[in-house]
Amino acid sequence: MAQASMPAPPSRFFARPPALPVGARPTRPGGNLEVVSLGKLSSNLERLLLHSEFDCSDAEIVVEGAPVGVHRCILAARSRFFHDLFSGAGAGAGGGCRQEGGKPRYEMSELVPHGRVGREAFMNFLSYLYTGKLKPAPPEVSVCVDPMCAHDACRPAITFVVELLYASSVFQIPELVSLLQRRLLNFVEKALVEDVIPILLVAVHSQLNQLLSHCIKRVARSDLDNISLEKELPHEVAEEIKSIRLKAQPDEPNSLIVDPVHEKRIRRIHRALDSDDVELVKLLLSESDITLDDANATHYAAAYCDSKVVAELLELGSSNVNLKNHRGYTPLHLAAMRREPAIIVSLLTKGASASETTSDGQSAVMICRRLTRAKDYNTKTQQCQESNKDRICIDILEREMRRNPMAVEDSVTSPLLADDLQMKLLYLENRVAFARLFFPAEAKVAMEIAQAETTSELRGLLTSRSSSNLREVDLNETPTMQNKRLRSRVDALVKTVELGRRYFPHCSQVLDKFLEEDLHDLFYLQKGTPDEQKIKRMRFCELKEDVRKAFNQDKADSVRSGLSSSSSSSSSLKGDTRAFQGCNEVVELLWYMYYR
Repeated sequence: MAQASMPAPPSRFFARPPALPVGARPTRPGGNLEVVSLGKLSSNLERLLLHSEFDCSDAEIVVEGAPVGVHRCILAARSRFFHDLFSGAGAGAGGGCRQEGGKPRYEMSELVPHGRVGREAFMNFLSYLYTGKLKPAPPEVSVCVDPMCAHDACRPAITFVVELLYASSVFQIPELVSLLQRRLLNFVEKALVEDVIPILLVAVHSQLNQLLSHCIKRVARSDLDNISLEKELPHEVAEEIKSIRLKAQPDEPNSLIVDPVHEKRIRRIHRALDSDDVELVKLLLSESDITLDDANATHYAAAYCDSKVVAELLELGSSNVNLKNHRGYTPLHLAAMRREPAIIVSLLTKGASASETTSDGQSAVMICRRLTRAKDYNTKTQQCQESNKDRICIDILEREMRRNPMAVEDSVTSPLLADDLQMKLLYLENRVAFARLFFPAEAKVAMEIAQAETTSELRGLLTSRSSSNLREVDLNETPTMQNKRLRSRVDALVKTVELGRRYFPHCSQVLDKFLEEDLHDLFYLQKGTPDEQKIKRMRFCELKEDVRKAFNQDKADSVRSGLSSSSSSSSSLKGDTRAFQGCNEVVELLWYMYYR
């Protein structure tokens, strides 16, 4: 019997798949779907944190006095610490909670007893747990208010990463700990030695030996005195630093010899100040030939004592309030580092000079600005609400500088301050020069508004020359004239950078990454081994892609915000396209010029 023939399937079942574009590679089936699905899952989980309409939290963690809603199932699945805490196994380790409105409530200060985790850092940490992505640091808490700071190693930038590392370490997220440890390693050499202290402390509490060793070596090389080591560091760490210093000077024993009697009397004065006993200080001074200045007692009190003790000590009238210690700091500089308004006012009342600068050219107000977060400075104080101490300190010192303008004029003639301005100006010149290379249209707009002339650095990359070249020296120019010129130039470039950050945020992020990671070495692709040159070429391609994405993002944001009218949108779009094509051609030209 003949087998019945099956009807022929439609011809479309055997149609050839569409041809791939030239140069395209076939993707693994389902690969794109997985990426899209993971991206949607990440964004959907993030909405649980960001949008109140999706609030279905079942617990709260109080950070800086305000509760943050969390979902115990997510935290327990991502962190062993939270798993034990919510199951009751971690209740004996500072993990107790109380019920508030039916939800368990935990205090951050109890969960992280050895360090501080601020609200922004904790929200950044939660975002990573929920989405698997680490967001950039919010500028308002990772940028200081010094307009001439590069923000690559100032105290707010360090503090944010330190807080994030405390959270990651205590809550047992090892991959995040490893990433943040590498970031802090980059900070150690750039930062002031005072700003290395919080990094060292988090390394101790988190048992990060590599980071701890790096910090110890950095502090040992510095001029931080033994009293500061003993007051601010764990005993074992302070002793190790002293031991390293002794081993580093085996052939200079005379430099280490101190009079034990003299040292003992100074220590007694410091201990009396620690006990808030100024009467005892007077007695110790009368019984010996030690003076307050010999003991740097005013420096010590400004750094470590209560404001009332400082005021009582100044009433003795036997100390020089503008005396510089061996590090070049006056008591006012130390009070500015501490950011205690009452101590600053007491010193100023007794004749402390706000215009005195440290050995690296920083005045007290510059120190305060470098330590103050943008959030704390810019937050408006409501009626009957306590003002932020950091803002008060800056306002007091700025008012004092304005009250005595001649002192300000004298202070800017310091050659050390001129060198400091040169370094800041060099950074700004380079940043704006690269902005002109990558984003010529945007840079031109920002520079025109800021009234900044063309940049003078990177002459190997730019064909333009400027009369403000840092290498040109006018022998007839006085130090005061030079500093006025440098400050004027710095102000114009700072305004250019600020305008760029405000109106072209994505482009500015590309420049931040480019400068922070020293990617400008990519322009010298002919240097290095063949493998290094290959890596540079790959990173150069990544840079071009970052430039393209940033340009398109800023352009899309501009269109969405309605910055251009509908009648001119077509011509504006054509202008944007030409600007990007010109930018891309510059990058390609540089690549060819330095690699050929």
